[in-house]
Amino acid sequence: MFDEKMLLDLQSTLGSRGILISFSGRFSQGIIEELGEAIMEHMKAEDRPRNDIYNVFAIFVEITHNIKKYALSKLGSDFYDQIYSSGIVTIGRNEDGYFICSGNLVEKTDADKLANALDALIPLDKDQLKKCYKEQRKKDLPPGSTGAGLGLIDIARKSSKPLHYSMGDMQDLAFFTLTVMV
Repeated sequence: MFDEKMLLDLQSTLGSRGILISFSGRFSQGIIEELGEAIMEHMKAEDRPRNDIYNVFAIFVEITHNIKKYALSKLGSDFYDQIYSSGIVTIGRNEDGYFICSGNLVEKTDADKLANALDALIPLDKDQLKKCYKEQRKKDLPPGSTGAGLGLIDIARKSSKPLHYSMGDMQDLAFFTLTVMV
């Protein structure tokens, strides 16, 4: 059970790492909206540039929707409950700017596809990402697709530094983390 000391320690740890907002668990549309609104209000109160506010908000929404959509796509899977409850997102600020860090469990076969997609995007500069985005928009959606495949490209375009990701091995699953700087 949490007591005041544990909560104060947690608050101190989060603060020392620059974390402004953190959420762990199942993402619903309501939670995504409330957290998005909270971070926008915080950034406005700090008098941050409008473009920074927009980029942090847009990246946060894209990441959390990706986590939610992925979890829901695993309905009926042996790992559904683990995957659906595994999402975590933190938003914070350090000397380099704002960061959005996320993590969630993914099936290993999906982890490889995700890693390949990110590995293709990371070395691209802003002009190359813009071209990639335009090319992807022109493509037909693959059968059974839930999106146009633009999310990661758009995140990379809005990021001020190359995306950073990792995959932690967990038997049949991997814990995917993504860090984006604005």
